[in-house]
Amino acid sequence: MSNTETILIVDDNEDLRFNLSNIVQSENYNVLTAGEGKTAIRIVKEKSPDLVLLDMRLPGMDGMTILEEIKKIDNNIIVIMLTAFGEVRGAVKAMKLGAFDYITKPFDNEELIIIIKKALNTSSLSKEVQSLRKQLNEKKLLDEVIGQSPEFKQVLKQVQIIAPTTMTVMIQGESGTGKEVICNLIHKLSERSDKQLVAIDCGAIPDTLVESEFFGHEKGAFTGADAPKTGKFEQAHGGTLFLDELTNLTEANQMKLLRVIEERKIQRLGGKKIIDVDVRIIAAANIKLSDAVNEGNFRSDLYYRLNEFHIDIPLLKDRKDDIPILAKYFMDKANGELNKNAKGFSPEASKIMLNYNWPGNVRELKNVIKRAVLLSETELICPDSLSIKVPNQDTNNIDVSEDENSLHGATKQVERELIKKALEQTEGNKIQAAKLLQMNRKTLYRKIKNLGL
Repeated sequence: MSNTETILIVDDNEDLRFNLSNIVQSENYNVLTAGEGKTAIRIVKEKSPDLVLLDMRLPGMDGMTILEEIKKIDNNIIVIMLTAFGEVRGAVKAMKLGAFDYITKPFDNEELIIIIKKALNTSSLSKEVQSLRKQLNEKKLLDEVIGQSPEFKQVLKQVQIIAPTTMTVMIQGESGTGKEVICNLIHKLSERSDKQLVAIDCGAIPDTLVESEFFGHEKGAFTGADAPKTGKFEQAHGGTLFLDELTNLTEANQMKLLRVIEERKIQRLGGKKIIDVDVRIIAAANIKLSDAVNEGNFRSDLYYRLNEFHIDIPLLKDRKDDIPILAKYFMDKANGELNKNAKGFSPEASKIMLNYNWPGNVRELKNVIKRAVLLSETELICPDSLSIKVPNQDTNNIDVSEDENSLHGATKQVERELIKKALEQTEGNKIQAAKLLQMNRKTLYRKIKNLGL
């Protein structure tokens, strides 16, 4: 029966390499050989053997240096040192650097095979433990994302499918639906989870600073660039880059982004050096990007480049089964933050929450529940503590224009509807929405956050 494990033998003595190869092959292991360090390291990079038999004394690069290099490439590769009788102290030092074991020359063939099998069995058990630990961690992460409705379970199923890959993901959903939560989950379940997740709110960056934020700049690149700055792409190297509110980018900045995504290389503003970047990109938009493409507001080539895998986040009103679960979760969280002791919701309050449309989605629900926990004077939260009554004003027919509606003196509910309509009319462009509503852009961002939009 053939073993699937591959063993690399590194020794400058050709006769010993030949004898070791025969011994190892007699146990049906696959064999690779190298006579010196550079060849050994190249084989480790290209072939990724399961185990390396490594001589301590080699021409050029010695065994200890090769061991360190192997562990840098892949810490899971097993290394067994081959050493002369008088070099035991060095072999013990090698074990401290990560070698599994050592065997002295001349060695007994059976003893060598026993050590090899023991090492591979230990490695196999270790990989099993790691796999089980990873599965438990994935289950824990999925359990932490609240939602039991069929609509949301479908989203989680898509996350589990796409997370282990390196594919670019496009997440679409209205403000407050939880796009960033899904992005975080994809990153944590990916092979890049031990690296950084770097987020960029494309709607909060002035057009003139987008290139500097994305790619960084050198000192003196422009007025005010008093020191070099690392851009978001460099910060996310090896990890994940989350591009939120993507539709706010100008066409010129979309083009620059497309070029970097395709080439995986950046150049800082004012710099000459070309920098390689390895990032997984997750993009998010609160409108349908395909509509923006059809209307000429978003580059089709960038859309197709980003849309390798697509996830739609449902509105909260379309996953009503999750409202009671989310409400309890946010209530428990608010209890801890505010030192309160709310126990639940009255039947009337529960009915109101289920019948409400939640224009601000999950973010609005979170804010409403936190406020209700703060205001409630009883263990059960009652309707009076919920600030979600539909106003008398008919906001469905309000038309936001530059000549009207400065929001001065409007109620919070009407503010919410007006801002929502302004964002809809500007296709989610916060800068244009702020102009439409005759307010400072930072004020609009603050109101969006405070109103749960």
